[in-house]
Amino acid sequence: MTTLVTGATGFLGSAVLRQLLDEGTRVRALARPGSDCRNLEGLDVEIVEGDLRDQGSLERALRGCYALFHVAADYRLWAPRPQELYDSNVTGTRQIMLAAGEAGVERIVYTSSVAVLGLNSDGTPADEDTRVSINDMIGHYKRSKFLAEELIRKLVREQRLPVVIVNPSTPVGPRDIKPTPTGRMIRDAALGRMPAYVDTGLNIAHVDDVAAGHLAAYRRGVIGERYILGGENLYLQEILTRIARLTGRRPPRIRLTQGMVMPIAWLSEAWARLTGGGEPRVTIDGLKMSRKLMFFSHARAERELGYSARPAEDALRDAVNWFLGRR
Repeated sequence: MTTLVTGATGFLGSAVLRQLLDEGTRVRALARPGSDCRNLEGLDVEIVEGDLRDQGSLERALRGCYALFHVAADYRLWAPRPQELYDSNVTGTRQIMLAAGEAGVERIVYTSSVAVLGLNSDGTPADEDTRVSINDMIGHYKRSKFLAEELIRKLVREQRLPVVIVNPSTPVGPRDIKPTPTGRMIRDAALGRMPAYVDTGLNIAHVDDVAAGHLAAYRRGVIGERYILGGENLYLQEILTRIARLTGRRPPRIRLTQGMVMPIAWLSEAWARLTGGGEPRVTIDGLKMSRKLMFFSHARAERELGYSARPAEDALRDAVNWFLGRR
């Protein structure tokens, strides 16, 4: 029998796929036509073309599969056409879940995000039960992932789909080919392109630990439950200082307030719309998110799944070495 992995050409999805292969699992990877498949080169994996917005392609991809890891998502903090995020993250998730149900898939792991979770105003780590509503979601990415997770819960209740939810924090490490917004920050810091910082905080986890957490959720997770797959809570200044130490550079010393950076974010987004040059380096939603410390606890995953996370220093080192090695 075969396991289907969506998002397998990407950063986290390819890490999940590699862990499955290491366990001897037969893996099928769903890839959109024209996808960058460098993360799958040299791997013993069956690649099938499909798209979350194409129901027929999902049904074909799921034939003969007993398990599904739905890792794919449109992860952009800014998009010129925001509806694309909802089409992929909400409608696409609904379509592949229904197709998995029709195909008789026995177990599903859905990759959500800590972006959908509540945050504590005092900066203490939040957990899976911290109160939150859609009104707390900043931007279309967070809203789309929130709606997708609500959809999953409804399908578990009403159609008894066998889904376990995982909420990765901020994965970093090798093979971030796009790169993700966090990967871009690490790359820029490693190259000495981040002379300043804002006061915020992130939960840094090694991408391979997060991938291992997916497999642990598959084996031991409770249907309908969600598990934070996190690592170490660090202030952004600490993250940049550690990257500077790893690269032999001076850490940034200039602290900027959100008010000072907001005009740059407005101009960056306006320029991106005007030129069609892709996601701006500084986004309004990203800056608004930074006003709260994105600190989380993965105690439930440790307790119930046997999840463990290595120090953030190891994750940052692997990410820096990978980015600098590609220059």
